[in-house]
Order: sequence, then structure tokens, then C-alpha cells
Amino acid sequence: MADPLVIAFAGNPNSGKTSLFNALTGARQHVANYPGVTVEVKHGRHVLTDGTEVRLLDLPGTYSLTAYSAEERVAREALLERQAVAIVCVIDASNLERNLYLLTQLVELDIPVVVALNMVDEAERLGLVIDTRRLEKLVGVPVVPTVGRRGDGVTELIEAAVKVAREGRRPKPFSLSSHVEEAVAEISPLVANLDGLEPGRKRFLALKLLEHDPELVSGAHHRLPQEVLDRVEEVRAELEEHLGEDPEILVADDRYGIAAGVAREVVGRSTQGRARTAERVDSILTNRVLGLPVLVLIMWGLFEGVFRIGGPLSEGIEVAFGWLGATLSESMADGPLRSLVVDGVISGVGGVLVFIPQVMLLFLGIALMEDTGYLARAAFVVDRIMHAFGLHGKSFIPMLLGFGCSVPAIMATRVLSDPKDRLTTILVVPWMSCSARLPVYALLIGAFFPAERGGVVLLSLYFMGVVLALVAARLFRSTLFKGPSEPFVMELPPYRMPTARAVVVHMWERAWLYVQKAGTTILAMSLVMWALSSYPKPPAGSEISDLEYSIAGRAGKAIEPVMAPAGFDWKLSVAVITGFAAKEVVVSSLSTIYGVGADAAEVGELPSLRESLQADPAMNPLVAYAFMVFVLLYIPCIPAVAVVAREAGSWKWAGFLVLWTTGSAWALATLVYQVGRLVVG
Repeated sequence: MADPLVIAFAGNPNSGKTSLFNALTGARQHVANYPGVTVEVKHGRHVLTDGTEVRLLDLPGTYSLTAYSAEERVAREALLERQAVAIVCVIDASNLERNLYLLTQLVELDIPVVVALNMVDEAERLGLVIDTRRLEKLVGVPVVPTVGRRGDGVTELIEAAVKVAREGRRPKPFSLSSHVEEAVAEISPLVANLDGLEPGRKRFLALKLLEHDPELVSGAHHRLPQEVLDRVEEVRAELEEHLGEDPEILVADDRYGIAAGVAREVVGRSTQGRARTAERVDSILTNRVLGLPVLVLIMWGLFEGVFRIGGPLSEGIEVAFGWLGATLSESMADGPLRSLVVDGVISGVGGVLVFIPQVMLLFLGIALMEDTGYLARAAFVVDRIMHAFGLHGKSFIPMLLGFGCSVPAIMATRVLSDPKDRLTTILVVPWMSCSARLPVYALLIGAFFPAERGGVVLLSLYFMGVVLALVAARLFRSTLFKGPSEPFVMELPPYRMPTARAVVVHMWERAWLYVQKAGTTILAMSLVMWALSSYPKPPAGSEISDLEYSIAGRAGKAIEPVMAPAGFDWKLSVAVITGFAAKEVVVSSLSTIYGVGADAAEVGELPSLRESLQADPAMNPLVAYAFMVFVLLYIPCIPAVAVVAREAGSWKWAGFLVLWTTGSAWALATLVYQVGRLVVG
């Protein structure tokens, strides 16, 4: 059986590569209306109508084959390793000139290329008319109009890519200015005999040496004779002396000139109306004065919706689990098995699943902000603030992703080219309130704060995480990672109407991951917590309760003196320890602890976790808020710590993060509790 054809999807960030990839493979990779979502190579499979199997590679977005950041390096290496027999260059039709710059480089790789002229619907709404046939003639490769998010044109696209791959149709490189071409002609023969260099790659390598590409030049130093390297430098110096400009700039100018010329030839405009509307909206959303209040108002509205709409839905699920637990208690004989099922499984897993509505609503709001293009504008709004604290404006994207999950957020720091900016962002991303913390917040806010204040309390926690992350970033940049931060340059994507399918899929995926975690990690931890809370049993006649005599009770009592300054009793102390596995486990642990400790004499009247917390004399609004502050700031989950070690390149930084976040959490929670006691009296 023949090996499947491998086709790579390359293009600028936010050009729609992943939408096309998903449409062809049936995958559900995260798609958003801002750059930097894909930070590693994604693999997928597509089968043509004739049975031909095609393997697809979704590469991280890149503006150039000169890599300036980690994700651009990943994209270039995948292309240079010749994994693909054809390249689909995905071009945003609404921004043709800028996107064509990458195409001028891809055609030099000696690999068949097809252009996916994507988002043609967006171009039409902007009043742009593109002559596709003329474009195809000028660039010398097939051009297929597509709308990735709807799946329009994807069949024609993959068929065109397979056709050029089978025919081995190599594209013809664009001719640059005469002086640059003369320099390339002089360097090409010098590298022709380089071991492993394919004949079709001579021009590409010659141009990269002429541009003084850092990584390729470094590799060439180990593989080319010194006299060749010296001659290359002489050619570069002669070109710079003759034209008075760095050869890298000269080559880039030539490429931009080609892109601009092609765009002028093929793009017409029918109206400016929609562009002017977008500019008027931007004048408000990105305004130096109004932008930040608008952002805060939008986030407050989101959190209000999470509680006002999600609260009643969660209560309904809570009632259902309460009924299930009571029914099983009535039907099962008293003993360890009933306790395991009711107090371990139903209380532990059910205590987490009741918050599915809030999680889905949170991700609904985030998906809407992503897909409309507002999140990228929010990055510009906070850019000045972030620079004041030593963070790059692009750090806003990973930090914002952190509201969903810390793991992809930490990986998204690959969009930052400066190592200092990247490591700083990695260390502060865990202080963004991920969705796993939301059940803890929803539980305690619902139990101890009035419904009309729920959104404000939740907003204060998210706001606190952001502010403390900025303060920590300033501290890190002033001590561990000194040096100037790079200027922030990121495109503003066009406003788009979110598709119902994309929003629902995004929301459903997050909810399904939440349910999966409830059925795996949280279930396992609930069973462990039940065992630790149930055994060993106290001696007959002992006045100590079963719960306090158990392993969990003893462990909690042992660490209670350390946590007492923050207002935590032994039950809360045990819960935060188990939360290292996953933050939702904090809720399941409390459910199990209070379930085991409940008086089960009155079967059928089992209290809910909220009612149990409200009845606990050790709990009150101040303790609840201090506990939420601790959960916000302390150790990220195990997968997040592992990703920090991988992305930072050392377990040293992961260990530092664990100690730093836990120490900070204890200090801030203690401060909140002690100051609150003084104020409340």
C-alpha cells in the first residue's frame, strides 16, 4: 500500500489555515479571530473520493521563512524537512498584499504550491473584487477561492494540491531586482556542493545567506568551507556598499514590491462602506480613554450572565444529584458500599458536574469575543498598561487563553520572540483564573454572597489575578529578566459575525472536556478522598468523629496550624492539597468530606454541599473569599507544571513556579483574612 501524500498548510497567522484543516479532516482544532492560536504542527487525515489517503499538516502561522519566534521556527522546520510533497499557501483574501509576501518565499522551496484564497466572503463584504484568474497567472500556481469556516471550496482545494503533488509541478521563483539576482547568482554555485542540499534548494539557501538568516548561517558555518563563507560575506558587503542598504532589507523590499504589484493588478474595490463602519467601532473599542472601561464592562456582563443565567440551571442539576443520592441511600443497605457510592461518587463527581452551565456560559462568552475580533482589540487596549509592567502586548493573548486553560495558554507564549518576554509570561499565566477554578468560585459565591453581587465578586477575582500577574511581571523583569521589551506589532483582524456552529462546537468541546475530567481525574480523586476520609475507623466508644479520626482528618489537623492564619480549618486545608491534581478536585474533595461527615441518620434529607458549608460555623463570607484568593494563586495543576518545565526548558522554572505561587497564595489569603477581620471586627 502506497504511503499517504503529505500536504502542509502554511500561511500568515489568522489567515484561516486551521478552519480549512478542520473542514478537510473533521477535526476540531481551536479556531479564533486573532493570531497565535496554532503554536505547534497539527496532524490530520483526509480521504479523496478515489480512495487516496492524504495526511495534512496544519503549521503555525508565520509571516516569513526567517523565523523570529518559536512557532515560526516550528513552521519553517516542518517545511525545510521536506515532510510535505505539496504546500497549500493559505492567503487572507481581505489582506492580499501582506499575505503574498510569504508566497514569494514558499515558491523558492522547490515544492509544489497551491494558493487557497481564503475568506473570499470577507473580501466581498469589504467591497474587494479579486480577479482570481489574473492572480493565478501572475503567481504561477493554482489559486482556489475558499471560505474555510463554511467549508466552501475545500474539495477543489485538496484536489488541486494532490494534482500538483502527483505531477511534481515545481513553481517558478519570482525574479528580484537585478543587483540582488546578481548576488544570488554568485552565491548559488558556492553552495551547490553542500552535502544533502537538493539542487532546487540552491537559490533558497543562497538568498538566506545573503539575508544573513541567523539560524541558517549558523548551520552553514559547520557545513561550508571557510573560503565559501568568506566569499559570501564579500558579496554581501559589496551589495550593501553599492546600494547603501543591508541585503536583508533589499531582499525584503523586493518581495514586498512583488506582493504590492500583484495586489494592484488583481484587486478592485466596489465600496468603502463596511470599512468605515469598522473604523467607527474601533474608534470606541480601542479608544485610549474609553477602551479599558468598555473592556471591564464587557467582562462584568459576561460574569453576571454566568451567575444570573447559570445559577438557576446549576441549582436544578444540584437538586437532581441530591435526589439521586437520597434515592440510592434509601435503596442501599447501610455500610461502606453505600457510603462509597453516595459520599464518594455522587457527592464527589456530582459536586463538580453541577457547574457545567457556568462553564459553558463562560466559554460561550469567550468564543463570541474571539470570533468577532474583539479579543485582539482588547490586546491593544491593555498594551500600554502591560508595557508599564514589563510585559509585551502580545502576552495578552496567552494570558487571555489562561481564562480557559493554563496548558494551551502557556504553549501560546511561543508567539513571543524575545526569551525574556516569553519566560516572564509563562510564569504569570497560571494566575489567570482558568475554567477549572470556576466551580470553586461558583460554589462559594453561591453559598455566601447575595445573587446580585455574584458577578462583582467573580470579576474581582479575575481582576485580582490580572493585577497580581502584572505586578509579578514587573518584579521579574526588574530582577530575573532585565532588559527592554520589544514593541508590540499585531494585526487587527476584521470584525466577523460568529457562526453558530463554531461557537457551539467551541462551547461543547470545553464542556465535554470538563465531563471527561469529572469521569476520570475527579472520579479517581473522589474515591481516594472517600477512602482517606472514611478510614481508619475510631475505636468503639470514642468521642472523636469518624471523619476527624480518618487519615484525611489527621492530615488536615496536622497542617491546620499553617493554614489557620488564612482562616482555613482542616477541611479546607485538605481540599487545597488535593487541588494540585486539578482545581475542580477542590470541590469534589469538599463534597466528599462534608458527605462523609454528614449525619446520615435521616436518609432522604441529605444536605447539599452549599447547605453543608453554610451550616459550618467555621465558614463565613470572609473565609470563603480568602479561600478563593488562595485557589486563584496557588500551585497550578500537574499538567500545567509539566508544560511550564517543557516550554521554559528546565524543571528549575517549574519548581520555582510551584514555590512562588504557593507562597504568594498563602501570603495574600492571610492578608485578606486578617485585614478583613480588622475591618469586620
